[in-house]
Amino acid sequence: MSTKSQTLTVETSGRGTTEITAQVQRAVAASGIVEGLCTVFVHHTSASLIINENADRDVQRDLDAFLSRLVPDGDSLYVHTMEGPDDMPAHVRTALTQTSLGIPVSGGRCALGTWQGIFLWEHRRRGQRRRVTVTVVG
Repeated sequence: MSTKSQTLTVETSGRGTTEITAQVQRAVAASGIVEGLCTVFVHHTSASLIINENADRDVQRDLDAFLSRLVPDGDSLYVHTMEGPDDMPAHVRTALTQTSLGIPVSGGRCALGTWQGIFLWEHRRRGQRRRVTVTVVG
């Protein structure tokens, strides 16, 4: 069994999703592992990862609009406001989503469905530099 890891840097432009499918697929290909499991992990508490449709950008907009309604900025419920009104909501959004994905590797690629893409979901209003580690085992 072999394990290979690569850390990606993802620049976000603020709240919303950034597709990282191509970068993850390149990391998997570079690992040389043909069959196995790819784990994608984001090293932050105010960003998350999702697999969702990558054919229609409206899906990503609608997901962000839904989460914005579910977890609004500036809610008086929050005590943790040191970094602004979007800080605690970003942590809640991360807790409701996920910071790690497990994806099968087949034929040296992530075995994603036809319309599936891998997205980093930024929950802060301002753009950030995010670290994502791709680990492939096989």
